[in-house]
Amino acid sequence: MKAGAAFEMAADLGYDGVEVMVWADPVSQDVSALRRWSRRTGVPVLSIHSPSLLITQRVWSPDPEVRLRMSVDAALELGARTVVVHPPFRWQRRYGDAFGDLVDELEEASGIEVAVENMFKVRPPGGSRTSRVSAFRPSIDPTDVGFRHYTLDLSHTAAAGMDALALAERMGSGLTHVHLADGTGLPKDEHLVPGRGIEPCAELLEKLVNSDFSGQIVLEINTRRSPNAAQRSRDLAESLLFARFHLGQ
Repeated sequence: MKAGAAFEMAADLGYDGVEVMVWADPVSQDVSALRRWSRRTGVPVLSIHSPSLLITQRVWSPDPEVRLRMSVDAALELGARTVVVHPPFRWQRRYGDAFGDLVDELEEASGIEVAVENMFKVRPPGGSRTSRVSAFRPSIDPTDVGFRHYTLDLSHTAAAGMDALALAERMGSGLTHVHLADGTGLPKDEHLVPGRGIEPCAELLEKLVNSDFSGQIVLEINTRRSPNAAQRSRDLAESLLFARFHLGQ
């Protein structure tokens, strides 16, 4: 969904705010345009997702360090508290070697939470149906390295066959951001409406309510398969209702 449409739908459905994924959509790359959409709709930008995907490796800059720095700058300008970032790819050697220090530096200088996200392995080209490799260094699990802040993505835990509740425990007080979605356990990033897969979405939300969690819950669902705008709206409304019900709101 393009950024402008996301702001409008969030306003119509009563969302508290939006996370902006910086990608090919020109509006998502333009801080001034995002600010205008936010003011026009009354929907704040709560977080920025740094352009970390394979398809966004040249958005803003071919240099991943520059992209992350620009994401933090965008968050500051828009009043967002969090930047979500993926671990470095295996081939990003220089960036990977400096990644931990870079995250620390950016957090100290800006006050923005740079929340490193859990990922999943993928099938390599020409690989068997069961073969999987990690594209990330050193791990798909950011707790293997240790960061101050984490993003827990439940679609990614489903694709990785990872225990989401155990991962939340490992993240501990560093868990500051949740991408709420579901998955069936297939080794792909499904981002289903929560409750339509096998992930412990309700249990995680209820666990967070009973803890000292003060972070953000962001619904990150795939609406591209929705046959029309009405179904897309229903899916987003159902997702919001699910989250608020299990958060006791």
